[in-house]
Amino acid sequence: MILHTNVIGTGESIVFLHTGLQTGKNDFTVQQEHFKEQYKVFSPDLRGHGKSVGDVTEHYFADAAKDLYETLNHHDVKMVNLVGCSLGALVAVKFAQLFPELVKSLTVSGITIEKPDNWLELHASDVAVQSAILKNEEFINHFNQLHDSDWRQFLELGRREDWYPFEDMQAFNHFSFPVLLLVGERQSAETAAVELFPENNENVHIAIIPFAGHLVHDEQTEIYVRVLEDFLLNCKKSK
Repeated sequence: MILHTNVIGTGESIVFLHTGLQTGKNDFTVQQEHFKEQYKVFSPDLRGHGKSVGDVTEHYFADAAKDLYETLNHHDVKMVNLVGCSLGALVAVKFAQLFPELVKSLTVSGITIEKPDNWLELHASDVAVQSAILKNEEFINHFNQLHDSDWRQFLELGRREDWYPFEDMQAFNHFSFPVLLLVGERQSAETAAVELFPENNENVHIAIIPFAGHLVHDEQTEIYVRVLEDFLLNCKKSK
């Protein structure tokens, strides 16, 4: 399916993939405005979000990656700098696995590379937060207005203990294009990624961002923009 997509700016293509239960319009807003001066910025609503109506299945990440492929093809995009956080980052990784020939660079944040020993505990905590959302009328009304699809599908998907695509994370050591992994210092499960990549892997670059947690691009906006800008500039120089 072709995703509902906002497009601004001109130049080399960059795609921002939003976090779960957000949309292309209301996430990465500061980054979109900044990079539109030098890039053609695409910010799609992922499947089941915003105006991109679609079902959420156990194959969500593959489905969403294929949606993005169809969308980029629709816009005649041949190569892309791909940026995502959390759910958007997981979709970006899957896209990079399936369509590596289209990826010029990959920037991700808000993901856990290796399954932590206390995964069941972390998962139970997430499920409790999701359950609280379903009891909050303000949240419910907000998400009802934000999404044309039934957003509760994502909460159902997240209730499964095996929903997280840890197996896809193995792809990082095989990507041939530059990769930037931004990690908030407050997320111990995410900062563990620093120990997982061999020093001789010149493609993967890791930046631990101070005073930030899961949503680095929101919590430390200026640092995020600066690091991403420097990364993309170095990608151009290394061509």
